[in-house]
Amino acid sequence: MGKYSIKELEKLSGIKAHTIRIWEKRHHLVTPERTQTNIRYYSDDDLKKIINVSVLNNNGVKISKIVDLTAEQINQKVGELSEATNSIDIYIDQLVLAMIDMEEEQFEKILSSLVLKFGFEKTVLEIVYPFLEKIGVLWLTNNITPAQEHFISNLVRQKMIVAIDALPLPPKTSRKALLFLPENELHELGLLFYNYVVKKLGFRTYYLGQTVPHKDLIYVANHHKPEVVITALTNGPTPHAMKNYLTKLSTDLGSAKIFISGSAVKKANPELPPNMQQFRNALEIKQLLVEL
Repeated sequence: MGKYSIKELEKLSGIKAHTIRIWEKRHHLVTPERTQTNIRYYSDDDLKKIINVSVLNNNGVKISKIVDLTAEQINQKVGELSEATNSIDIYIDQLVLAMIDMEEEQFEKILSSLVLKFGFEKTVLEIVYPFLEKIGVLWLTNNITPAQEHFISNLVRQKMIVAIDALPLPPKTSRKALLFLPENELHELGLLFYNYVVKKLGFRTYYLGQTVPHKDLIYVANHHKPEVVITALTNGPTPHAMKNYLTKLSTDLGSAKIFISGSAVKKANPELPPNMQQFRNALEIKQLLVEL
């Protein structure tokens, strides 16, 4: 069961903490519990209720009307809104709610309908990525369990693999791209989506996945001779260790153009070798490859 501060509720729902307090006092919308040291906290049910209320309120329903509705009526109205509008925020909130309750069928249903409605690429860029950033609040505050983390990651990963497999295999004469994560790098959802983008552009991709030993990377690169190598660093070694690693990577993959991303690289902002370029997201790597 989650325990959320009012600031965490604000980040996840988009409703200002001041407004939540007014709703508490004036309309008794939620009733926070208190710790033994008298610190207020909110439950999963409180979070779900605030998110649904924020959806209705942001779409013109007055709070005085919402408080008279039952939980079932609120859910019904939110569902009707999601079908009648193309609001990205509503879809993100629905994914958050499905994740909290670990409702696999609901999560799968929402994702599938979004892919049909917007296409895979737009769904990931405009809905899945912002959703993952939003629930990052839960990871940082220990309000998401390992089970929930695996639940989300595996469902999104499955969607990406299906979408990648559905793309036609480029001919052997196509340009080649190798994608990998270095040793101890485990967050591969971003890399999987880069693989989708690159393959869709017509590159023949070699996807090695997470925590790839350097010697294995070099073996595959020497065998297939890719023009492009794509990787990401999120765990982040020390600045000195990162500089040494990037230099070694550049030297060992000297004939390839290396594109590198990730929060650790962004934070360190190291000086990059001539054959290496930093990118921020999937849209940027797509543009860089088009111009290559």
